[in-house]
Amino acid sequence: MGFLSSLFGGNKEASEEKRLEDEAKSFDRLKYDGVKAVRTGQYVIAIKCLKAALEINDDLETRDYLAQALVRNGELLPAYEQLQKLAEAQPDNQAIFEQMANVAYMMEDYVAMSHACEKAILIDNTNPRVHYLYAKACIGQEDMINAIAMLTKAIALKPDFADAYLLRGQTLLGMGDRKGAREDMEHLLADYPEQEDVLMLKARIEKAEGKADEAIVTYTKVTDVNPFAIEAFKERGQVKYDKGDMAGAKEDLQKVLEIDPDRAADISGEYSAEGIEHKVRKAYSNINPLGL
Repeated sequence: MGFLSSLFGGNKEASEEKRLEDEAKSFDRLKYDGVKAVRTGQYVIAIKCLKAALEINDDLETRDYLAQALVRNGELLPAYEQLQKLAEAQPDNQAIFEQMANVAYMMEDYVAMSHACEKAILIDNTNPRVHYLYAKACIGQEDMINAIAMLTKAIALKPDFADAYLLRGQTLLGMGDRKGAREDMEHLLADYPEQEDVLMLKARIEKAEGKADEAIVTYTKVTDVNPFAIEAFKERGQVKYDKGDMAGAKEDLQKVLEIDPDRAADISGEYSAEGIEHKVRKAYSNINPLGL
């Protein structure tokens, strides 16, 4: 009887070992296929494989790949939820909280982004990238003072942090601090004289300072660098319109609508196709009131 019992017990143990072995093989195959699919851009397949793998084994690396696949497939909230699970498993891993901040930014959830940045800073407050992300979260919540503080901290930690200089310059300009914005712009312009975003900042500062001719020249440099810089055409047209250059304003407006016809709804008031036409007709009427 003891012999038979041990015999059947041994069969159960062998069966369990076989089951575990088969599960391990299935997990390895699903993870391999999922990672391969991520790397080849087949994100739907990747998500299916990696989810199935996680049902077998709650593996952190697999979950990280799943989060990547979800982000690239545009499934931001599920990706964020996967990152939350990773953060629970590795609460001292700053890179996870940085990823969470990036995904929250894409979702435009600036509160969640702030929370992720705060946790990341508690782990290591010497990471300039995290301070930069925190600044973007502050801007999303219209907290410009703290945004400037975070950007200044990021620059102090990384003096060549061009993105931080640019965002600080843009934010200062939006706050009405043209002098501070110009200082950041000139710092960038020394190293990046033909960079589109730097030139746009320069043009906007010149426009804010009332230097219309200089702004037009700088906007033109932007369109030379990028012939599809729709905001440069739109803003240059507005400057020309304000100067009374109706023909130039109309030309820029037409360029905006050529690049993106859907932008017609964004352009209203006097600086619109109808407004410019009306002003042109009125100007000609003043020159020749009889319409001859």
